[in-house]
Amino acid sequence: MKILLSCLLFFNVLCFLLFALDKRKARQGQRRIAEKMLHLATLPGAALGAWAAILLLHHKNRKAAFWSITLVLTLLQGAVLYFALPYFRSQL
Repeated sequence: MKILLSCLLFFNVLCFLLFALDKRKARQGQRRIAEKMLHLATLPGAALGAWAAILLLHHKNRKAAFWSITLVLTLLQGAVLYFALPYFRSQL
């Protein structure tokens, strides 16, 4: 269980940093990170990191299409967590 939580923390921090890097590149007028890559970074359980970046850094917060995909990924991760949690509890 500790390994799983450590992995989730790692992926969330990594996702947040990727969003922050994209925000920095946007401000400097450099080549940006593709939205597809940001969504892929969100996929492995990093929805909290993505939302933290969206809300704290005000990054991609005006793009409804980006929000909707991030919301779908968040709901998907929530469903996986909901159904997987009894399995992890039984392992304790």
